[in-house]
Formats: sequence, structure tokens, C-alpha cells
Amino acid sequence: MLFLWLYMFYSCAGSCAGLAARGSPAPPRAAPPLSPLLPREAGEESSLEEQRAASDAGSPISSFFNGSGTKRLPQAIIIGVKKGGTRALLEFLRVHPDVRAVGAEPHFFDRNYERGLAWYRDLMPKTLEGQITMEKTPSYFVTKEAPARISSMSKDTKLIVVVRDPVTRAISDYTQTLSKKPDIPTFESLTFKNRTTGLIDTSWSAIQIGIYAKHLENWLLYFPIRQILFVSGERLISDPAGELGRVQDFLGLKRIITDKHFYFNKTKGFPCLKKAEGSSKPHCLGKTKGRTHPDIDQEVVQRLRNFYRPFNMKFYQMTGQDFGWD
Repeated sequence: MLFLWLYMFYSCAGSCAGLAARGSPAPPRAAPPLSPLLPREAGEESSLEEQRAASDAGSPISSFFNGSGTKRLPQAIIIGVKKGGTRALLEFLRVHPDVRAVGAEPHFFDRNYERGLAWYRDLMPKTLEGQITMEKTPSYFVTKEAPARISSMSKDTKLIVVVRDPVTRAISDYTQTLSKKPDIPTFESLTFKNRTTGLIDTSWSAIQIGIYAKHLENWLLYFPIRQILFVSGERLISDPAGELGRVQDFLGLKRIITDKHFYFNKTKGFPCLKKAEGSSKPHCLGKTKGRTHPDIDQEVVQRLRNFYRPFNMKFYQMTGQDFGWD
């Protein structure tokens, strides 16, 4: 009886396996994972461009042909200020192997917001795991809508503000405009609503940008002060390695950029890189940087210093840093 049972078992094992292979339906395929799309408003359909970008981001074949890495929204943004030293800071940071940054200013959160996050992300360079994506647009700091928009993208975004003596910054701002429009009024005439009364014209952007405390109040409605790093434009010139050390710590990066990366260009009056990103040659910022300022009436300069002093004091209190502008 035992032998008969064993004979039937082995006979059935072979035939049943063949039957299962021929007649049993194939197990259902697992559904492919959904492409990681960017957040959108309720009811909003994804565009073909967004779907393509999301698909490309996760495709190994695409990564092979287009170069390794993935385009990501920035984890850190240099948000200001104009004529403070933002271009120098970005160029210095790009030396770091774990920083990947857009060269041109995207102006997404002030001028191009309606284009959407997919458009913004597509501007970013590809990054590998552990690298930081960055951009810089100095006008964000004075754009009322920018804090809420960046917070909506990510509340964890790290923000960097390069600040400079507001009087010197205003003169530098004017000098840049003067180089493009030589027929503009004098700095002195633009500074005052009425020079006789000494009333400063705060509607002039060159003056208005330097009221840092006022702009910072708007950012603190959306971001805690610990999430914003304030870089001294003056120390960025006198001690670039020291300021870059603070920036690298803030971004959670290893301190790779040090004194050995810089030399001081006496002609331009500011530090330059011994080796720029992707180059073995020394690199200084272009001819648009380090322009000679026009001579400004010292009485006007002093009135501006008096005007900015209370705002500077408040800014020092808000940031916990004394920038030594007074």
C-alpha cells in the first residue's frame, strides 16, 4: 500500500506541475510605482512637462544617458541683498564638491512664480545623494511675497542673506545704474524728497533695500531666525575663508573651502579664487564688480548714516550680530 501511494504521488507531481505551467493563469504584475510629482493645488492636473520631468528623475535609463544625478528643488537659497556680495559668495561656494548651484539668477519667487515648481526645478543642476542644490536671487529679500512662496515650497529651506553697510550699498547700487544710464540724476538729488528739510526718499530702491530690519520682519513671519544665516559683505572681503567657514557649517558641509583657495587682488580690491569651479586657473569676478564709486557729498553721506542708524541697531538686535556699520 505504501509503494502504491508513493507511485501515485510522484506521478502526480510531474503532471500537475506541467498542467499548472500550461493552464494556470500567470500571477498579476505588480503595478509600477507612481512617478513622484511635485505638490499641486487640489484639482490641478499635471502637465506633460511635469510628468516627463518626474519620470526622467526616477528613470535609470535616463540617468545613464543624461548623466548621473537628479534635478531637485533647492535646499538652500541666497535671498539677498543686491550689491552686498551675493555673486562672490555663490562663486566661492561652487568650489565645494557638495554644492551644485544655478549660475544665473532664476527670479522664480519674484518674477516667474506663475511658471510653477516644475519649471523652477528644471533650471536646477543635477545632484547626487548628499549634494546640496542652491540658487541665488538677491531681490527675494525685498519681495513681499517671497517668504510665503519659499515656505510653501519647503519650510526647511535654508536662507542666506549677505548684508553690507547700507550707505555703501546704496552708493554701489547707484554706481551700477549710472554705468548703464549715464544721464540719471545725481545721487544727492535722488536721496532726498526735499533736500532743504533733509527728508530721505525711502521710495527709491537704492535707499529702501538697506532698511534691513523692515524686510527681515517679513521673513520672520515664515521662517525662524535660526534658519537664516547673515553673512557680512565686509568680512567676505577681509576674511573670505572665515565667512565661508560659517556658511559651510550652516549648510552642514565639511569645511573644505579655506584660506588656500583665495588670493587678494589689489587692483580690484577684493579676494579672488586661485581655482574656480571646473577650472585650474585663477578667477576673479567680472569687470562689473569693484567699480569705482563716484564722489558723494559727505553731508549727504552723514545724513544717510543718521537715517539708517536706528534701523541698523534694530537689525543687530534681531540677528544677534553687530556688523559695525556705525
